[in-house]
Amino acid sequence: MNDTAHALGSSRTLWELVARRAELTPDRPVLLQDDRALSFGELRARAERVAAGLHGMGVRPGTVVAWQLPTRIETALLSFALARLGAVQSPVIPFYRDREVGFALRESKAEFFAVPGEWRGFDHTEMARRLGAKGIFEAYGTLPDGDPTVLPPPPTEGTSVRWIYWTSGTTSDPKGVLHTDRSLIAGGSCLAHALRPTADDIGSIAFPYAHIGGPDYMVMLLLYGFPAVLFEQFALPDALEAYRGHGVTIAGGSTAFYSMFLAEQRRRPGGDKVVPSLRLLAGGGAPKPPELYHAVVREMGVQLTHGYGMTEVPMITMGAPDDTADNLATTEGRPPKEMEIRIVEGEVRLRGEAVCRGYLDPAQTAAAFDEEGFLRTGDLGHLTGSGHLVLTGRLKDVIIRKGENVSAKEIEDLLHGHPAVGDVAVIGLPDPERGERVCAVVEQPAGAAKLTLAELTAYLRGEGLSTHKLPEQLEVVDALPRNETLRKVLKYKLRERYSGTVK
Repeated sequence: MNDTAHALGSSRTLWELVARRAELTPDRPVLLQDDRALSFGELRARAERVAAGLHGMGVRPGTVVAWQLPTRIETALLSFALARLGAVQSPVIPFYRDREVGFALRESKAEFFAVPGEWRGFDHTEMARRLGAKGIFEAYGTLPDGDPTVLPPPPTEGTSVRWIYWTSGTTSDPKGVLHTDRSLIAGGSCLAHALRPTADDIGSIAFPYAHIGGPDYMVMLLLYGFPAVLFEQFALPDALEAYRGHGVTIAGGSTAFYSMFLAEQRRRPGGDKVVPSLRLLAGGGAPKPPELYHAVVREMGVQLTHGYGMTEVPMITMGAPDDTADNLATTEGRPPKEMEIRIVEGEVRLRGEAVCRGYLDPAQTAAAFDEEGFLRTGDLGHLTGSGHLVLTGRLKDVIIRKGENVSAKEIEDLLHGHPAVGDVAVIGLPDPERGERVCAVVEQPAGAAKLTLAELTAYLRGEGLSTHKLPEQLEVVDALPRNETLRKVLKYKLRERYSGTVK
C-alpha cells in the first residue's frame, strides 16, 4: 500500500475518508455510469446536499434508514450522505422481496425506507406500503436536497455501529450483521493492499451496491484515488461496450463473473481480448475451481486473484497479483497482518478490526464468538506454510450461489407445505458458473403425481421466495438417505450422488 493510501486508511470514519480524498484529488473521477461521471470533489459536495435534504426530512445521527436500491451513482450518494449524518444504514439487496424485506424492516426498526419505485418490472414502493414501512421515499431519480449549512458536525469516531447488513446464514430468517465505519474501512484496506491498484486503474462494480462488497470496493477507490464503472445490471455481452468504452482494467465480482468473461473470450478464438484494457479479474464470495483460474490466465491473458470474505467480515484474505500460480489457483490468498486467523478443530476463526460487532440478536452474537473473541465462521480449512488459506468445506448448511448466501432450511421449510412433498433436502452442488447451484432432493408421499421443477419453482414463487434462491435442479427419490440413530438426512451422501450431474 502506498504512503498516501496508508495514511488515508487511518481515517476514523467513512466521511473523513471521503473528505480527505476530495482534498487530495477533487477533480479526478470516482464513479462512472453510462455517460455520467462523478468526481471525488463532487461526491463530497453532492453527498452533503443530500445529507441536508435528509436532515430536513428528520434524519439525525443514529436514525435507522433502510435502503433497497440498485447499483447507481445516486445510491452511492445517498449512502455517503447518511454516513455524513452519522445515521444507521440498513442496505437491502434489490432483488429481495416481501419475506426478507419485511423481516429487515421490522428487526432494524427502520424509521425511513428508500426505494427505487418501479424497477425492472417490480413496484418496490407498493411492496414497501404493503409491508407497512415507515418514511418511504423514492430515491432512484431525484435525491433529497438541501443547504449543507444546516448540517450538524460530521461524526468523529468510527467505532459505533452504523451499518446493518443482512445475511441468510443457516437459518430461515436473515441475520442482521452489525458493522462500524472502521470495520468497513479495514475490510476495504485488505482488498486494496492485496490488489495493489494504481491511480491509473479503472475498476468496475457490477454486483449489487447493497452487498457488503459495495463499501469494500468504495474504500479501495477512496484509498487509491481511481474510478470504477457502475453496472446496474451485469449481463454479457451487453455490458462489454461499457467495459471497453471506459477502458476497465480491473473487473470481476465472483466465480460466476469469471466464467461469463471466459465464455465471451471463447467466442473469439484466436481473436482480440474480450476487453483489451483488462489486466486483472478479482473477486470472491464463492468457491473457485483451480481449473477456472488456469483457463482464465491462459485464454484471456489476464491475471485472476480470488479472495475470501463474508457479510460478517467483508475481506479476510485475498490473492495478490504476484502470488505463485499454484497459490492463486488453489488458495484464497493471505490475510493482512491486522487479521488473525486461527484454525480450531478444522474450523476457520477470525479476529481483527474488519470483523463485525455481532448481530442484532444478542443470542446469535453469543453463539458466533468464542471465549477469546474469535468469530466462528463455520468454514473448514487450513493455513499453508506461506500463510495462504485453503478452504475445504463448510460446517454451516448454506449454499453460496453467485456470491450470495442461500439458506437451505428456508427453502425446505416452504417445500414441506407442498402436498406433493413428503420430505426434502436442499443442497448446493458445484457449478462452474454459479459457484454452487441449488438442488432440491424430494421424497414424495405415496400416490402423489411426480413433481416437476417448473411446478416446484412456481410454488416457491407463490410463497414469496426470492428468485435467486429458487432451485435450479430437482431430483425425486424413493427415500432420502438417513442415519440409523435419529434418522437424520445425510446430505453429504446426496452431494456425493449428484455432484457429477449436469443441470
